[in-house]
Amino acid sequence: MTSNQSGLTRAQLRTPRAAAIAGVLFSALLLAVYCLMRLSVPADPHEPGAWLRGGVTYVAIALNLVPFAGVAFLWFVGALRDRLGAREDRFFATVFLGSGLLVLAMLFAAAAVVGAIIIAFHAAPEALIDSATFHFGRGLAYGLINIYLVKTAAVFMITTSTIALYTRLTPRWLAIGGYAVAVALLIGSYYVDWSLLVFPLWVLLVSACILLDERTQPVA
Repeated sequence: MTSNQSGLTRAQLRTPRAAAIAGVLFSALLLAVYCLMRLSVPADPHEPGAWLRGGVTYVAIALNLVPFAGVAFLWFVGALRDRLGAREDRFFATVFLGSGLLVLAMLFAAAAVVGAIIIAFHAAPEALIDSATFHFGRGLAYGLINIYLVKTAAVFMITTSTIALYTRLTPRWLAIGGYAVAVALLIGSYYVDWSLLVFPLWVLLVSACILLDERTQPVA
């Protein structure tokens, strides 16, 4: 076997598994971040900030997990693009990559705002509670997650599903289901707070299908 053939074989074996593992890791970390945040931070963006007095251990753990979730998601996106190879369309590839990067940007920005709120509270506890500064930061983090991240995540899901339909990256039923999940994410996030969980769960399902597809492929 030549070196070129050996390299191609290793790439074929490595890329699907890398995408699947990265997707599973991202899903698990983002689900953990969300659950830890909900254990301490109320869903209501108008609450006065009493949760800061009750301890921010869970919030601090969640904020420290965000960078690892971001790196896993970036690896997931890169591995998917590598798996597409020459089948990748420039237009959809641009939207796919751009929306994925925007999801990370919104996630990191929201985490930074929440971290800034905690630092400001420790610097001046009495001055921050129910202050204009707190409500500004709380509203900014809420908007980044529930408006901008949700919409860019829906665009990412729609674009990924479209690519999957044309390239058979995932089963057809999963690609079509991605459209429905994206719509549910766009509409449901305004009424059901837990609807934000559908994005990491969808990534987990895509990763599981990729890993299963790799195991069922015959070895050349």
